[in-house]
Amino acid sequence: MTARWLSRLWSTATGCFGLIVVAVIAVTVIVSSFWTPFDPQSSDIGDRWLPPSWPHLLGTDDTGRDILSLIMAGARTTVFVSVGAGVVATVIGIVLAALGALTTRWVRETVAVFVDILIAFPVLLIAMMISSVWGGSLWVVIWAVGIGFGVNIARVTRPELRRVQQSDFVLAARASGLTSGQSLVRHLLPNVAPVFIVQLSWSMAVAVLAEAGLSYLGFGASVVEPSWGILLADLQRYIGVHPLSVIWPGLAITITVLALNLLGDGLREATDPTLRHRAAEIHTPAVVA
Repeated sequence: MTARWLSRLWSTATGCFGLIVVAVIAVTVIVSSFWTPFDPQSSDIGDRWLPPSWPHLLGTDDTGRDILSLIMAGARTTVFVSVGAGVVATVIGIVLAALGALTTRWVRETVAVFVDILIAFPVLLIAMMISSVWGGSLWVVIWAVGIGFGVNIARVTRPELRRVQQSDFVLAARASGLTSGQSLVRHLLPNVAPVFIVQLSWSMAVAVLAEAGLSYLGFGASVVEPSWGILLADLQRYIGVHPLSVIWPGLAITITVLALNLLGDGLREATDPTLRHRAAEIHTPAVVA
């Protein structure tokens, strides 16, 4: 099934673009873990504000650091936060969706109220409240985005779990002696996996924006950790005299978020049979009698 999903994803323009960009980012993270053109934290006042050239392809900042090396190192922070937030969101979403679909009525109603309350709070607001107590860090961003999107995943997948639970093959499996936990693992989760995957890609995109925004405001990564948000905050002070330098971290954030959103759209189209059939009808030429 995974091979069919990848084949369908590759055949869509949005999914193909998102997959390629995400693969490039993954390779960048791997390469930057052992090599960057220059030391991201090495400053040289004599190299301040060098324009793009062969040694410094994207130029240097106000302390002489190589911007390309900073962006490559900052990709590690971005991937760490986005993957961590995605894992937290998935676990919270699965637990809340299972409690809201497979338990007794009063538990389902309690979970529904709990989810509705949490959805009312924006992710960035949750992160700022947590930061005010435990201080700003990448873990604050991960947990804030994970909680915020976890309740969204639960709200979206809970009706799907209920629908699959009432299917004939699930009822037959329960009649044969399968427990609720076994039914959840063997039948329910595999059938709602496409919904989880799509929501996961969107939560990772929001995590990239949240990390950049919170680091920009001073609630995210510390100043010693390479981060696109911190780099953007440092360079925007000189946007009037060196506007080109601000473009690079902003472009990295924009392309990454766009790729993850397009990857989510491609995954939805690749895993949703209704959308595939609709797309096939649109692209099928009309037969003239």
